[in-house]
Amino acid sequence: MLSRVVMMTALAGLLSGGAMSGAQAQQPTSSGQQAASSSGWTFNIAPYGWFANVNVTSNLPLPPALGGTVTTDSSIGFGNLLSHLNFAAMVAADAQYDRFSALTDFMYLNVGGAASDIRSVNFFGLSPIPISGAVRKSAGINLNTKIWTLAGGYTIVQGDWGNFDVIAGFRYLGIPISVDYSLGLTLTGARGNGATFGGIGNVSGTANIWNGIGGFRGRIRLGDTGLFIPYYFDAGAGGSNLTWQIASGIGYQTGWAGGSLTYRYLSFEQGSSAVIQHLSVKGPMLMANFTF
Repeated sequence: MLSRVVMMTALAGLLSGGAMSGAQAQQPTSSGQQAASSSGWTFNIAPYGWFANVNVTSNLPLPPALGGTVTTDSSIGFGNLLSHLNFAAMVAADAQYDRFSALTDFMYLNVGGAASDIRSVNFFGLSPIPISGAVRKSAGINLNTKIWTLAGGYTIVQGDWGNFDVIAGFRYLGIPISVDYSLGLTLTGARGNGATFGGIGNVSGTANIWNGIGGFRGRIRLGDTGLFIPYYFDAGAGGSNLTWQIASGIGYQTGWAGGSLTYRYLSFEQGSSAVIQHLSVKGPMLMANFTF
């Protein structure tokens, strides 16, 4: 029970960082927000928590003797995510010199046993075989997700009202994934070697995806109140057909400390043959930001 309370506290702190990450390190307090130090550099670090919903569609390989894949669908709400969370870490950071900046964001989620659905079994050379809910006794997904963004930025416009930066860089997704299942059926493979699928078992796969990204970020100051509206957008491709991210909300900065609450949506889209066909992480974030 104590470990669960500690984990919930850590996640809430991370989430607040996440909101801040989208609002601060990814939409940092830079141009028009903070005075630079005597060296000309300004640094921000922002731990955050993301009250996220996670949706995953995967295409996991069957044993070689069977030949084929299993398509699974998982929609994990924040409450379910929290109850199956093993560990989480989320932090963003930013460095700025004059109009030039560098930013990074790292998120790690280890989730075990969250509810999942096996949608179909796909033997090579045959049409997909749908798996109905009537034969799915149980299925649980295990995720070990790492998402890392690194980008450079340049401030195009800045003033007392805020700033607008353009950014370019990359995003990495590393995700070992497995699904434990219990099915009330047994299917014979198409290769005629007696191999079967069904009963109780496990399927797994790993995706390591690199994408180039480009976009913009910034913040709009609300007078001299210390309040601001952060905004962020990027999109790109490479290992994915498309990845994109958007975030905005409300924040408050006073001196070297601040905080924000934002809504953030992050998505990866790939082809139907990929291990991860679709991954989205979305929800409100709460972030704490420290500037020096």
